[in-house]
Amino acid sequence: MSVSKNYHIITFGCQANISDSERIANILEELGYRPSPVLERVDVLVINTCSVRQVAEDKVLGRAPKLQILKNKNANLKIILTGCMLHHNLSRLKNILPPVDIFLPIKDLWRLPGLLGGNLKINPQEYLSFSSKYQSNFSAFVPISYGCNNFCTYCIVPFSRGREYSRPKAEIIREIKKLVSKNYKEIWLLGQNVNSYGLEEKTIWNNKTRKNFIPKIQRGRCSFEELLEEIDKIKGDFWLRFTSPHPKDFSEKTINTLSHLKRFVHYINLPVQSGDDEILKKMNRPYTVAHYKELIKKLRKSIPDIAISTDVIVGFPGENKKQFLNTAKLFREVKYDMAFISKYSPRPQTAAAISFKDNIFWEEKDRRFEVLNEILKKTAKLRNKKFENEKTKVLFSEYKNGFLLGKNEQYKTVKVLMDKKDAQKFIGNFAEVKIKKGREWGLEGEIIHG
Repeated sequence: MSVSKNYHIITFGCQANISDSERIANILEELGYRPSPVLERVDVLVINTCSVRQVAEDKVLGRAPKLQILKNKNANLKIILTGCMLHHNLSRLKNILPPVDIFLPIKDLWRLPGLLGGNLKINPQEYLSFSSKYQSNFSAFVPISYGCNNFCTYCIVPFSRGREYSRPKAEIIREIKKLVSKNYKEIWLLGQNVNSYGLEEKTIWNNKTRKNFIPKIQRGRCSFEELLEEIDKIKGDFWLRFTSPHPKDFSEKTINTLSHLKRFVHYINLPVQSGDDEILKKMNRPYTVAHYKELIKKLRKSIPDIAISTDVIVGFPGENKKQFLNTAKLFREVKYDMAFISKYSPRPQTAAAISFKDNIFWEEKDRRFEVLNEILKKTAKLRNKKFENEKTKVLFSEYKNGFLLGKNEQYKTVKVLMDKKDAQKFIGNFAEVKIKKGREWGLEGEIIHG
């Protein structure tokens, strides 16, 4: 009788990392491994890392002593480190994390079966085509592209994941149809620059410039707008979301398409990163604040009930008081529903780390974070108050601390006070909720139909 092999995956970071871990899980199960929550009993432990901010790396490095204890108890344990941290100097990581057996860059995950002695073959160009072991049975992440061509000066993604590659349209549609047939209620399209889906840079010779890079649609792909329209035709009761778009690729055509889609629910995360044109230029973000604000204006005109969040970095090298105040001004003008505020930390190999001195004291970064967060609290509460005494459709996902929790179409957290026994039937399903209270970070209400 064969002895079962067990695995466990620890995931740090964003939705893209979660999606990668789901595919890693499926690869391991194809190789005969089974999931286990008990680390002392696993044969393979995968740590999928994030390196977007230093704090994310510190969480991984801080586990070194615990990993060594696991290794001492089980000499046959294979510990695999993958994810964004693998863009670092490998000798440095090996010194800091001696218990790790295999350092596997995320773009080389096709090599995983061979490294574990398995016969499963994966084409290096077809990793995204490999099935996922979805963590949820009602909400799924579907990557439509991988990597990035933008080279923002603060970002390590082009180094850790490589150049942008878009999945064939037919594969994406097939995966979503399969999910919808299994009664999935929410589909997230993922891409580092999701709205440049289908494009690749073709070098076109020009006698004046000597060369010119012109985006061309790849074979088997289409424009982002056409992909959205194809997904919208799929029959079923499901919501469509996506993250994250880039302002430079967010056109009027994109907005017009979104305004008439049936499946798209009205929430967009549109990263701005800074509210100052000079800092945007240093970040290699090829748009101006005026252009960004015009996009927001057009979005709200075409989709009046849309909720908008953003990503922003405070304390970027050289950001002076006036430049930061421009970001604060943008926050007051746009009145975001939510914002993901980060304090700049230099990422190895990036242009910002090489060319700019990280000259903003951490205490000042903390202060600037708090200034933006206080503005956000006010604008978020103001926008959430508009839901009071209104009905909203909610997809419930969990029960925690006496409350049934979920997200509505605008991706706002909705809490409903309920007994645990009564809450179970709502998890993974839609229900209509009447909102009683709009607070800073969410809504509270009661179910009126579900």
